[in-house]
Parts: sequence; structure tokens; C-alpha cells
Amino acid sequence: MSYRLVIESQQKQENNLHLSKEQEHYLRRVLRLQPGDTFIVLDGAGSCWLAQLNQKTATILNSLSESNELSRAIHLMVALPKGGGFEEIVRSCTELGVSSFLPLLSERTLLVPSPHKVERWRKVAQESSEQSERQIVPQILPPVDLTTALSRLNLSQMTAYLCVTRKPEAQHLAQSILLSPREKDLLLAIGPEGGWTDQEVTQCISLGFELVTLGRRILRTITAPLVAVSMVSAMLKE
Repeated sequence: MSYRLVIESQQKQENNLHLSKEQEHYLRRVLRLQPGDTFIVLDGAGSCWLAQLNQKTATILNSLSESNELSRAIHLMVALPKGGGFEEIVRSCTELGVSSFLPLLSERTLLVPSPHKVERWRKVAQESSEQSERQIVPQILPPVDLTTALSRLNLSQMTAYLCVTRKPEAQHLAQSILLSPREKDLLLAIGPEGGWTDQEVTQCISLGFELVTLGRRILRTITAPLVAVSMVSAMLKE
């Protein structure tokens, strides 16, 4: 088993790897690695290397070409649930392969997170990427309202789905994925407890979102992203 560690780009200087005190403690005290043991280093953007621990530093041995990433990028836009629910969404959906998270302050959102909370989510994404042997650490954008979020997205490069309930015209997400252009990223939008407002639904439809359902049952905001991402992964056979 090769343990994984995400680094900042400036930590790698040619074949030398400068470890932070926290990283050195993790490798030597938590993982119990000894000088000469190897581990995998990630930059969080897709590049990875095999490294060897030395007495005080580490050395890059060679680059690795492995990839456990999905063939299509999944961007997850979620109206923030109350409590610590979004942290669980980040943890689980990072493991499932999500490329980026867009936390939303929808009309029915009750939580307004602090900058400290956003940094915590980013730390969780990094830890989950290491644990699930990914090559990419998902980007977590600052929480914004729906209008702002939509204005910042390049929707022409995405197939966008708005997950809804009690809408008979909505097609099942699994069916929609099979018909979507494979060259485009996927954007999954999950609403808050109580669902999207009519105005939010209309706004998204006007920008080209397709209404989809995750099934007959009503899911919590914490559960729905896991179901949606798992469904996409299954349809991609990955």
C-alpha cells in the first residue's frame, strides 16, 4: 500500500520535496514510515509522483501516470443544508469523484457559513482525495446566491441538470445521462430542504437546465447528492 500526500506546488523543487511540520509528523508519527519508505505525492491538479522519505526531507523518484478519475467531470451545486450536512456531502462525494462543489445560498437556505467553515470543507476534500486514491482535489467555491453562481458558470460547456421532486415532466437522471453529449461536463444541482422555489426552477430552465428526478422517494439534501453522483458513475460504468 502506498500512502498519499497532497502538497503545494512550491514544496516540490526539482527532485527535492520540502515537507511541512504537519506533513512530516503525519508520515513519521501517524503512518510510522521510516527513511527509505515510499509514498505517493499529489499536487491536487492531476499530477502525481512516487517519493521516498529521507532522514529530514523526501526525494521525488519518478512521475506516475495512474488515473482513478471519472471520464467526465461532475460539478455539484448544492443548496446548503443546516448543521454539518455539507461537510458530509463533501467527504462522500469527493470519494465518488466530484470535480468541484458550488455551495448555494438559495431562497430557502438557513445556513450562512463563515470563511473558517469553507476552509474546513477544503481540508475535508483534500483528506478524502488522499483516502480514496484520487489524483485531483475538488475545488470548493465560496458560497453565493443562485444568480451569482449561474453567472460564473460556463454553461455552454456543461450539460446541466436540476434535480426536482413532484414534477411529472422531469425525466429520470439515469435516462438523461445516457442521452447527454459525452464531450461535456456534467452539472448536478440539488435543492434545499423543501425544494427549489418556482422562481429558481424557472431561472434555471431559462438557462438550459434539464429537469430530472432521482426517483419516487423524497430525499434529504444530504442524501440526494450521493444518490445523484452514484447514479452518474454507474451510468458511466466507472
